Amino acid sequence: MMQLTLKKFAAGALLATGLGLMPVQAAPEAFTAGAKFETVHQGTFGGQKVAYKALVEEIRGHDAAGNATVSIVSTSYIRTDKGAHSTRPVLFVFNGGPGSASIWMHLGFAGPRLADVGTAENPKTAAPFGLVDNPDSLLDVADIVLFDPPGTGYSRILPAGKPGDYYGVQQDATLTANFIRDWLSRHDRWDAPRYLVGESYGTVRAAVTARLMAGGPMSTGNMDGMTLNGVILLGQAMDMAGSAGDDTQLVLEFPSLAATAWYHGKVDKSATSLDDHVAAARAFAADKLLPALFAGDRLADADKQAVAEGMGKLLGLPAGMIVGRNLRIGAGAFSNMLLASDGRTVGKYDSRYTLPAAGAGGDPVADDAAMGQYVPAFVAGLNMYMTRELKVTFDQPYQSIDFRAVNGQWNYGFGPGVPKGGNYASDMATAMRRNSAMRLFIGTGLYDLVTTAGAADYVAHHNGFPAERVEMHEYRSGHMPYLGEENRRKLADDLRQFLKAGK
Repeated sequence: MMQLTLKKFAAGALLATGLGLMPVQAAPEAFTAGAKFETVHQGTFGGQKVAYKALVEEIRGHDAAGNATVSIVSTSYIRTDKGAHSTRPVLFVFNGGPGSASIWMHLGFAGPRLADVGTAENPKTAAPFGLVDNPDSLLDVADIVLFDPPGTGYSRILPAGKPGDYYGVQQDATLTANFIRDWLSRHDRWDAPRYLVGESYGTVRAAVTARLMAGGPMSTGNMDGMTLNGVILLGQAMDMAGSAGDDTQLVLEFPSLAATAWYHGKVDKSATSLDDHVAAARAFAADKLLPALFAGDRLADADKQAVAEGMGKLLGLPAGMIVGRNLRIGAGAFSNMLLASDGRTVGKYDSRYTLPAAGAGGDPVADDAAMGQYVPAFVAGLNMYMTRELKVTFDQPYQSIDFRAVNGQWNYGFGPGVPKGGNYASDMATAMRRNSAMRLFIGTGLYDLVTTAGAADYVAHHNGFPAERVEMHEYRSGHMPYLGEENRRKLADDLRQFLKAGK
């Protein structure tokens, strides 16, 4: 265990991490207003007619010399038909990457309009694309702020800024906390209940931001006193250190693989429901698979064969194939194995989606059966929506995900671009310890082979979260658990109840 020692103390510059104390240049703490686009709308959400305004706002941060270093552009939806709503909840929503804009949450769940992606069985992959109303947006119960970090959306680092001041776990969370403080002040909402909603890497951003928001000499360097009413995590990815270990990771992935086999009919769907099949997979993984993997080469051949046959019944794979891989069937291999006889692969980000196995170009995202198919509708929809309906006229294009300049240069504490992480669930546990009113909602898609339901369950029960303040939910979707009308509606209903319980 590494002992933490205080080597340097400088207000606003010393940040605590799970790896020790490291100096990090804080993001700007004061912003000035830039471009602003305001439009008025009305819609029906959660069965209520709602009048609201949409604000696409730019704010600029400055260094000590007064030079503008960063431009942050956010989109806010604020209800206007019931007078001043100073105590109406505010949801600060973001995606992850790192290097991803909020486009997926914006046009997939949170915003008043949706990208028309079709269905998982028949996604739209070529124009014409369109937008449809989102009756499940939470605008009936909360105002919504979509946050795009620098290098994503319309937000960018200006010539006087440095990527290293923003592209890192701690730097990013500090900027997020500062953005929230500025938004609350700019809109006079300091008495509003506030929630973070993060997806994928955004769950890391949410965890670290939640810890930082209280302030203190070892976080922001200020006594910020910004507490949260709750944090909502979708497709949680907080344990980026792989603390569970390789074999345990295989066990945690197993229920999602079984769910995928059930969905594609590689097991007898008439003999069991999805819920019962997944429950059987969870029990098998804990009672049979984990001990077998732990035994290693001490496992007798007959016992290995028996475990392989049990796995095969749940995963829809031949026992001989499983024995040949020494019982180690991970999500990456499984996505290529399940439908191999049909000449297809399943998506890791959403295993309901499939593509032909032949002709792949070797790109882990563009060739993923899910990402490769639903992205076009989101990108086209966002660009149409911003220019045609929200009347945005920025010169620069909207950046959905920047894999090279942002994601590829991200600093997890080991230097830019070094692909290591930490277990940021400890940041969430610290935030919950400091604030006894803060609650946690974790939502996962059963068909997500990247951030699996098993991993979410493991993180929730191995990091000291107060169990009475944690809600766990599963949806019949993938990495974006709201894809599909039934999933989106169920998630929206669950979150309305979550927000209602926080009053």
